[in-house]
Amino acid sequence: MNVLYILVPLALALAAAGVAAFIWSVRSGQYDDVETPGMRMLVDEDDEGSSHE
Repeated sequence: MNVLYILVPLALALAAAGVAAFIWSVRSGQYDDVETPGMRMLVDEDDEGSSHE
């Protein structure tokens, strides 16, 4: 039963850290453009300096 005095605050601290990290990532613009990275892999970009023949 005494372990709950350690685990409950630890769990709350970890949850608060996760929420804080999510808020920081949203405010810093990590989720501004969610479509371009998925579409970038479909575009065939040829390097001008290399030959593939």
